[in-house]
Amino acid sequence: MISSADMKLAYYHSPLGLITLASDGVALTGLWLEGQKYFAATLSEKAEVCDLPVFQETCKWLDLYFSGCEPDFTPLLKPEGTAFRQRVWQSLLRIPYGKTICYKDIAQEIAHERGLKTLSAQAVGGAVGHNPISIIIPCHRVVGANGNLTGYAGGIDKKIFLLKTEKAEMDKLFIP
Repeated sequence: MISSADMKLAYYHSPLGLITLASDGVALTGLWLEGQKYFAATLSEKAEVCDLPVFQETCKWLDLYFSGCEPDFTPLLKPEGTAFRQRVWQSLLRIPYGKTICYKDIAQEIAHERGLKTLSAQAVGGAVGHNPISIIIPCHRVVGANGNLTGYAGGIDKKIFLLKTEKAEMDKLFIP
């Protein structure tokens, strides 16, 4: 856990509203859309707003992303979470830009790695939902069975916006 004295913050104005960025001083530890579920769950009230190289790099990444370009770099990331959540987030980082994957597919991948017959897609969903670095760790690219757009901590409308920004094949997805 990052001590409150070391927690740094910055803000980014996006087409989806204000985004809060957090860092331990070196790596990005959080990126939250305003009002999203679990918003700033790992932040301390004593965090200070400042300018850091990782925030500059993250803002450059977000500028590229929101302009419709696939960034060709990733800021240094250090999300906090259990070993299981970390493993799920690593799977998210491998989902190609503009593509989607099902919770079940991630569960099967991890179960296979661990020598298990099955792993709960709901457990994967819980880890995806607690992703502290939204957008860059692309939890919006995970969909339910049969392409159902379910479970995005920022809201389904924002998930749709992000997928459209990436020019994902929306006609294959079921929008509730």
